[in-house]
Amino acid sequence: MQAASHNSVVLDQYTTRASAYVNSAVHAAGQDLDLIAQVLANQRGAVALDVGCGGGHLTYRLAPLVSQVVACDLAESMLAAVAEQASLRGLSNIATREAAAESLPFEVATFDVVATRFSAHHWHAFAEGLAEMARVLKPGGLALMSDVVSPGVSLLDTWLQTLELLRDPSHMRDASTAEWDAGLAAAGLAIERTEHFRLRLDFATWVERMNTPEPQVTTIRMLQARAASAVKDYFEMEEDGSFTVDTAVLVARNG
Repeated sequence: MQAASHNSVVLDQYTTRASAYVNSAVHAAGQDLDLIAQVLANQRGAVALDVGCGGGHLTYRLAPLVSQVVACDLAESMLAAVAEQASLRGLSNIATREAAAESLPFEVATFDVVATRFSAHHWHAFAEGLAEMARVLKPGGLALMSDVVSPGVSLLDTWLQTLELLRDPSHMRDASTAEWDAGLAAAGLAIERTEHFRLRLDFATWVERMNTPEPQVTTIRMLQARAASAVKDYFEMEEDGSFTVDTAVLVARNG
């Protein structure tokens, strides 16, 4: 019941935002995508799954590197946008499937590669989503995860989750790297590599992409103005509200 309720909030937020995410510059490129491409350089025959594909930027990056990519997402509009973009980009090896991360409609050991990017912080159940990724991954297969991560310090964590939730009520939690490590271990996925990056978020486009209502935008700006210097310094808060967050790419193997 709780999962269905949360997923309905996710759908309310993202059903009409497909175009915004397809055209999002911050999602279309990044050091994390470059790293994932490097990791998959020798996987030409692989079948890959993109969990929570959103606007499809990870899917588009995976497609030339593997034999097939299945892009799955809760929002049918996102999947339609991915299918349209795949056709426009001449990527004929992309299929789409409507699904939640916590209940993937695939058999055990279906995929050589499972990946997710900027999606896990929306999942209703983080551990269950990771367990599902592990379940559908072949023994010895690669799991690739990229997301915003919590600094793991209470003060900074509270500020990050608060700003995220005010901007987007479908936000669940930016996990810390320690939480990622524990979740992956519990799912039976052995971490081989973790890389950390910093990502600057332009405030105007950040809230516009989610169509955040003006009262919430005002509240975010008020909180930023009143933030302690330690918070402002860590997130590199700028006069216009733009700020910088931590991201991480985790590379793991099944078994």
